[in-house]
Amino acid sequence: MTRNEDLHLLISQANANGFDLRRWYTINIAPEWPGTDEAIEILTTEGRFFALVFSHDFARSFWSKGEPMQFVVPASTYSRVNGKGQVVTINRKPFTRRAIKADVWKYHVRQMAVSEDPIRYLHRFLPTHPDLHSSYSATENLPAAG
Repeated sequence: MTRNEDLHLLISQANANGFDLRRWYTINIAPEWPGTDEAIEILTTEGRFFALVFSHDFARSFWSKGEPMQFVVPASTYSRVNGKGQVVTINRKPFTRRAIKADVWKYHVRQMAVSEDPIRYLHRFLPTHPDLHSSYSATENLPAAG
């Protein structure tokens, strides 16, 4: 999947929760609105997609307040001290989380900042059912050009 396709999917998710790409673009990137596809192309080619994915407006919409969301927490391994004072290694299996807190977007922006690839981090929160991706047009809910 190309960066352009990634941004279309991510923006569609945020847009479904009230994000207005046109408004954000004209305030933060350029006063002239070039249209959805051109705006995403500019964000991709000029490397400005980080400005979008780390913006508070985008994050609030992507992880909408109070909306239940399903995502996968990856497997992790860490050490801790048990009750006997011994260091033990904990291996956690991946699991699905289904609920979020009202201001969870703040947590996720911090987690994106420390992740190796913020776009890959965001992909964990997109619908994962194959039928959703094949039947869903990434631009159907985005504002029209003009």
